[in-house]
Amino acid sequence: MSNQYHPVAHCGGVDDPRGADYDRRWLLVNSGGQWMTREACPALAGIGVELRFGYLVLRAPGMLRIDIPLDVIEDDDSVRTAVLVGDQTVDVVDEGELAAAWVSNYTGIPCRLMKVHPDMGPVRWPS
Repeated sequence: MSNQYHPVAHCGGVDDPRGADYDRRWLLVNSGGQWMTREACPALAGIGVELRFGYLVLRAPGMLRIDIPLDVIEDDDSVRTAVLVGDQTVDVVDEGELAAAWVSNYTGIPCRLMKVHPDMGPVRWPS
C-alpha cells in the first residue's frame, strides 16, 4: 500500500516514496501573506506535482510545466520571510518571480510559491 505525499501543501500528491522527504515542503501564499488552501482556492487541486531528477515539477491544465530545484535554498535573506500557517509562524523562502508568475497565472490569484526553510522546525499543519 502506498502513501500519498503532497510536496506543495493542498496541491496534487505523489505516490513516490521519496515524497516523504518533501511532504508539505512548499506552500502557496497570497499577496496578503496568507497560506492558500484548496478551500480558499479550489484551483490548487488542479496543480499536478512530480519529483523528477532533483526537481519539483509542477503541471496544470493550459500551462507549460515548471521545474523547481528540490534542495537549493537561496542564502539571500531578502527572499526570506514569515507566513502564518494556522496559528504558527513559519520561516519560508520565496521561490522567485518565475514560480510566482506561474502559480498566479494558473490560480488567477496573485500569489507566490514559498519553501519552508530547512532550519524551521516541524510545521503544525491544520487538519
